[in-house]
Amino acid sequence: MIRKIYTCFSPLWYPLFQEYGKTVVVIDIMRATTSICAAIAAGAKAIIPVGSVEEARKAKEEGYILAAERDGVILDFADFGNSPDAFTPERVAGKVIAYSTTNGTQAIKMAADGNKNVVIGAFVNVSTVVKYLKEKDEDVLLFCAGWKNRFSLEDSLCAGLIADRLIKSAGFETHCDSTIACMDLWTLAEKDLIAYIEKCSHRHRLKGIVSEESIRYCHTLDVLDVLPVLKEGKLVK
Repeated sequence: MIRKIYTCFSPLWYPLFQEYGKTVVVIDIMRATTSICAAIAAGAKAIIPVGSVEEARKAKEEGYILAAERDGVILDFADFGNSPDAFTPERVAGKVIAYSTTNGTQAIKMAADGNKNVVIGAFVNVSTVVKYLKEKDEDVLLFCAGWKNRFSLEDSLCAGLIADRLIKSAGFETHCDSTIACMDLWTLAEKDLIAYIEKCSHRHRLKGIVSEESIRYCHTLDVLDVLPVLKEGKLVK
């Protein structure tokens, strides 16, 4: 069986793609999926994706450590926010973290609603993601979290990189226009990804809120050898 790749640009479009791909890779580069990888690498026992602000507040009241933001800004009742450097071993090692973001955790919860294998993808763990997908005898859906249901350039670039590697090295194929578009975008960006992301609206949206070091980290390939997967509502190593 030739495995196929599909790409969904936005949670708004997810119902149109829900039937495709036994394995779903959720991608939210700035910053949810990057930070989830960082948290697992720092020794977090598990991360619970939380949807609404009200659910985040309830998780905090129940005693969970809470990492949460909206529109890039830390919620005033959260313990810390959404940048990967916030998830230090001192804060998260051995602990269960409740986690709520503007886009990424919403996409994770959507992907979890069904009989799917849900994994977390980012530039920082891209080779680990590709290795996992090569070993699975399943079609793949690359699910970009986007920005408030809109297209996100950086998420699509990462989807393009994953698709490019799977097609070139693992015998996958695609007849999905959005996947082909992502791959074409990646060919434009791959020589200097940091320079290319200056075109991304979310990169400019986060200026003054998120450090330049965190933005660069989010667009650095293969600094972490971890694969967060969703098991019984929790993201674990």
